[in-house]
Amino acid sequence: MANPEESSPLLIKQGDGEGNAKHDEKRSATESGHSCGGSAEWTVDGLPLGHGSVVGEPVARARWDSSLFACLGRNDEFCSSDLEVCLLGSFAPCMLYGSNVERLGSGPGTFANHCLAYTGLYLLGSSLFGWNFLAPWFSYPSRTAIRKKFNLEGSCEALSRSCGCCRGVMEDEVQREQCESACDFATHFFCHTCSLCQEGRELRRRLPHPGFNGRPILVMIPPMEQTMGR
Repeated sequence: MANPEESSPLLIKQGDGEGNAKHDEKRSATESGHSCGGSAEWTVDGLPLGHGSVVGEPVARARWDSSLFACLGRNDEFCSSDLEVCLLGSFAPCMLYGSNVERLGSGPGTFANHCLAYTGLYLLGSSLFGWNFLAPWFSYPSRTAIRKKFNLEGSCEALSRSCGCCRGVMEDEVQREQCESACDFATHFFCHTCSLCQEGRELRRRLPHPGFNGRPILVMIPPMEQTMGR
């Protein structure tokens, strides 16, 4: 849309230098506002949003904090928690799975319901097939929920980023989510213990335990005994 001052016939009749000076001053102020970000928008985190950003453009997915086979985690402030996750995943996967689902913010009784159901499927699969065959069918939706909650990349997207394959599937949102859900199931089915441990490490770094109360407590200290001096 053209500038109304430039298209107005009054500017042609005003041939003096004052009109040109005002026009140049206004144009320079407009250009400086665009260049200095005077009309730039800002995100919640305080990051500038450029003028060339496209509304609706998909946000880049983050990577998992630890890899699938990093059984002992990392040597940081969560080292003891990573060791606990590794022990639970190796000897009590039902408790680790119940703890992971509980941290996702479900309602009361979530730990007991998921832990007992997982234990039943674990014992049934171990007695019938000799290995944990049925529990991954029940537990793999937790991995999908963690991906969607924290906008994490899936196995298919990581494979496409590393080797460049399956780019046609990654471009379509519906096909990509179907592929990622299938990869979540395959990860739980073939690497069940490692997937539970990876999810446990990710949740413990991102979410506090639901039973943790971080609100400050006000403690009233009684005044000291006062005596009257002479």
